[in-house]
Amino acid sequence: MLALHEQRLRVTIFGFIRLMKMYRSLFFLFPFAAAFLVAAHADIVEDVRISMGSGAFTVAESQLNSYRAQKGVTAEYIEASSWMARGYLIFNKLDQADSFARSTEQQALPLLKKRKMDAEPHLPLALGAAIEVQAQVLTARGKPTQAVALLQRYIRLYRDTSIRNRLQKNLNLLALVGKPAPALQVAEYLGPKPVPLAQLKGSPVLLFFWAHWCGDCKGEAPVIARLRNEFAGKGLVVQAPTQRYGYAAGGQEVGPAAELAYIKDIRAQYFAALADVPAPISQENLSLYGVSTTPTLVVLDRAGKVSFYHPGALSYQELRAAIERVL
Repeated sequence: MLALHEQRLRVTIFGFIRLMKMYRSLFFLFPFAAAFLVAAHADIVEDVRISMGSGAFTVAESQLNSYRAQKGVTAEYIEASSWMARGYLIFNKLDQADSFARSTEQQALPLLKKRKMDAEPHLPLALGAAIEVQAQVLTARGKPTQAVALLQRYIRLYRDTSIRNRLQKNLNLLALVGKPAPALQVAEYLGPKPVPLAQLKGSPVLLFFWAHWCGDCKGEAPVIARLRNEFAGKGLVVQAPTQRYGYAAGGQEVGPAAELAYIKDIRAQYFAALADVPAPISQENLSLYGVSTTPTLVVLDRAGKVSFYHPGALSYQELRAAIERVL
């Protein structure tokens, strides 16, 4: 069920930027707004996100300190601390971002000695963010090689946890373009039998990673279908990998067979224009490609190397430009 928690709780960096814009004017216009929000919100994670979104760094730290004095270092506190790191990074305050990222990680380690990573969502979200921010700070300081090494180390350490995909995404953003595309597992699939990527060399390929619960994926499907039709004559091949998440409609926990039936129904209802596109089903595929954001779009050139890697939806014009580069 952790994937469902992540679906409900995950806030992308773009969502955080929207929060910043929303609350910045509030804090500038009303000096006592921060105090009001502290009183109005009981959720320390939300409190800190709102304060950091406005650039009210002192208020956010005060909220953290007050919470810790009352309740100690809880998983919620650690996630809130990770938002300090993310907020400082957005404002390009690299020293502070790195400091909070490292302290978040150090605070998480004692809890991991007493419980599993994915016992609840706060700790994995916090630790994943802390490692992500450390890598992004290194990259911003002109040290991408060190960032790659850091991410590789943590991927090995946390390979069997929910944060693997998030860390792999960050690694792929730094190091996947120009590399041979990782092979996809194709033993289980919907639609036509997938052709292994190694056998597709000579053709440009678009990989459309999606999830049955993902609204943005449903919105991207017509874009994929339009581009597939437009470039079919130039050899474009599309595959649409997905995976099971352990639940179906309304977040109801279901077994593998019931979820597969649900995926088939969603595919027929929302992805009908891609019904004849092979859809390999494998959790490992999404882990290799760092799919913690859906959709994730990957374009391969005719040599089978990754030309383009993008977590998140794209417009027709943006994705068309990426495909045209490999034609």
